[in-house]
Parts: sequence; structure tokens; C-alpha cells
Amino acid sequence: MKTLIAISIIVLVAIALVPQIAHAQLAQQTAPEKYLDLRATVWNEFFRMTTAAFTVGAVVSGTMIWLVWRFRESNPKNKAPTRWEHLDDPAAGDPEEGH
Repeated sequence: MKTLIAISIIVLVAIALVPQIAHAQLAQQTAPEKYLDLRATVWNEFFRMTTAAFTVGAVVSGTMIWLVWRFRESNPKNKAPTRWEHLDDPAAGDPEEGH
């Protein structure tokens, strides 16, 4: 458990420090005229990732809505009880299945 915590802390520190080190090296190499272009590129990437996140969120949300609508209790397909709902004690299982 201690090893897992130590590895997690090291990974979090690495995640925090690596972009800062990369940005510092990039800032030394970038001329002031190109800084505006770099800033526009970063914002462009941010908006592209935001669009991707909203798309994934819409797909997941739509899937959840479909699942709730499909498996609701008032759906005519779900009126017939399943074979597990016929049992007196659902935890006991079916003796023929070996449970």
C-alpha cells in the first residue's frame, strides 16, 4: 500500500513538473514575435479538445438516456417477469443450476 501511495505521489509530481519544464525550454527558444502564434495554437488546441469532450459527453448522455428509456418498468417488453423474479428467494438461486 505504501508503495502504491509513493508511486502515485511521484506520478502526480511528474505530471505537474514535466509541462513546466517543457514550457520553460520552449520559452527560451521562442522569439517574442512567435509567442502570439504559440498562444493562438494553444487556444486552438483547447477549443478542439473542448469540442471533443462535449461530443463524448453527448454520446455518453444519449446512451444513458436510451438505456433508461429502453429498460424502464413501463416498457411493454419488460412486463413479463424474468426467470429470476419467479424465485421466492433470489439469493438462493435455482437448485437445477447448482447454486
